[in-house]
Amino acid sequence: MSKLMMTPGPTTLKENVRSAMAREITNPDLDLDFYEFYKGICEKLKLLLKTKNRTLVLDGEGILGLEAACASLIEPSDKVLCIENGIFGEGFGDFAKLYGGEVTYLHLDRRAGIDFKEVEKFLKDNHDFKVATLVHCETPSGITNDIKNVCKLLNEYNILTVVDTVASTFGEELYVDDYKIDIALGGSQKCLSAPPGLTFLSISERAFEVMNNRKEPIRSFYANLTIWNNWYENKWFPYTQPISALNAFDEALNNVIEDKEIIDRHKRNAEAVRKAVNAAGLELLSRDCHSNTVTTILVPDSISFSDIFNKMRNEHNILIAGGFDFLKDKIIRIGHMGENSDEEKLYKTLEALDVVFKELGVKLKADLHKVFRNKN
Repeated sequence: MSKLMMTPGPTTLKENVRSAMAREITNPDLDLDFYEFYKGICEKLKLLLKTKNRTLVLDGEGILGLEAACASLIEPSDKVLCIENGIFGEGFGDFAKLYGGEVTYLHLDRRAGIDFKEVEKFLKDNHDFKVATLVHCETPSGITNDIKNVCKLLNEYNILTVVDTVASTFGEELYVDDYKIDIALGGSQKCLSAPPGLTFLSISERAFEVMNNRKEPIRSFYANLTIWNNWYENKWFPYTQPISALNAFDEALNNVIEDKEIIDRHKRNAEAVRKAVNAAGLELLSRDCHSNTVTTILVPDSISFSDIFNKMRNEHNILIAGGFDFLKDKIIRIGHMGENSDEEKLYKTLEALDVVFKELGVKLKADLHKVFRNKN
């Protein structure tokens, strides 16, 4: 029996997405129709990301997009500002260092959204940076950051912006051009609800200009975004395209285009989950800027994460996530992104979680699933 996968990615797939992977394949290097198909995917991404920038889909999980942005933009001794209020935000700095970047960290409260005033104050005296990195949705923390105002501010200082939007794209409002984002990167397995294994990017002309006019060669092939220059005009791909994964990706994009209330649904279900958690007397990790795509709950002191996880998996056939790094064994995470932002799936998950907590001796002030149903 398949498990109910309520993790913050990968997510459940619709049947039309699963079926798309079984379509007949072609030779993508020789079949000119495939270049039109890939171009069509890029155009759909432009529409959904609200951008006129070039878009690409790369054969690799979301980390590839993150590394490709760093590899392509950053040269040795380039100054990079890493704005972080969580594990993924801080991790951006490690990739910048891999390619010789001199990283300065702006460390912020890890239980709250990025404080715009703190960034503004910092930049007044510290703005000699080529690139700034930040995360839209800190998936481990369940926090969605105000990237709109922060990226616009960075743009005023002529600092290139690289934003991890992996866990937010299609579940949160995102207007790439309006926000002045130079590179926004996402992943197939989150709100898009496509199979894991692809990353997508929007890349500004300003970013491409910097990449194409480097002093030193890019220290990678696979993570080099300039190898995609003129791919359509030349009818040439830098490597063999993952046709079956792209078929599923395209079908998932169609699902998003047809889902006119996708953002509202994510917001509505996320708010209902948080109301249930609060009513039950449990504590959210995030104090503000709560995510539409994942809820992070602190594990009560009297029990362990492994107890919760094992009972949910073994007795209720439901997968939920935990934490890592400084959050290891301290949190549980419920994903409500993409196809998992579904009232019935969330009701079933909270009903099982309610039983598990009570069996482990945690006295809840209210039934999680009942509050969720009443508030949704």
